[in-house]
Amino acid sequence: MNTYNRSGYRVTIPTPEKSSFTWEDEVVHSLTTHRQALELALHSLSLDPQHLAEAVQRLINTLQSGHRVLVVGNGGSAAEAQHFAAELVGRFKRERRPYAVLALTTDTSILTAIANDYGYQDIFARQVYALGQPGDMLLAFSTSGESANVISAAHAACQCGMQTIAITGNCTNQLAEIADVTIGIAGIAEIDVATAQELHMVVTHILCDLTEAWLSAEDAEKGPHYPQIEAQ
Repeated sequence: MNTYNRSGYRVTIPTPEKSSFTWEDEVVHSLTTHRQALELALHSLSLDPQHLAEAVQRLINTLQSGHRVLVVGNGGSAAEAQHFAAELVGRFKRERRPYAVLALTTDTSILTAIANDYGYQDIFARQVYALGQPGDMLLAFSTSGESANVISAAHAACQCGMQTIAITGNCTNQLAEIADVTIGIAGIAEIDVATAQELHMVVTHILCDLTEAWLSAEDAEKGPHYPQIEAQ
């Protein structure tokens, strides 16, 4: 093994001729472990499809009735919130009208002003109070289901007459207790954060695909009623 000191850190690098170590083996092992964890999570989700099905129906009804969806999350879940909004405001697989979905994670002036003046726990709740209307939906991504600012947003949504869909890791958490519908992994006490985030992307794609398919088919029967913008 070759050992180097660089910037105060000790880095150990295997010597190829004296070790059976290969990065290819490490990658294969990582991929195998990763696949097994994700397969287990997807299998668990497939055994309990009713919550995801209810979320699809509620999402369709919300957008169909002219209401909007507000989306929140922290860190990787903030990125997933933006991903979800982008797929429905832009497009997922089909040319159709844009849908009213807004990620509350993007405006740095609003986020930092609220965090500075009120506290980080209120960065989403105050936006929900400002923008949410009865009949709207809050979609909350949280791998733990315990994030204070996401829980505060769910309480705010309830007070505004909105419904809340929670997309979490497992199903036993504070956010799940508040939400109208929770999509999570039942039967697994602890789920790896990375696996939960990847499962959230799968859920995002399922929600977007089924919602878009239903609403675009419905719009096709009525005929176009919004300005047509050609995709590049």
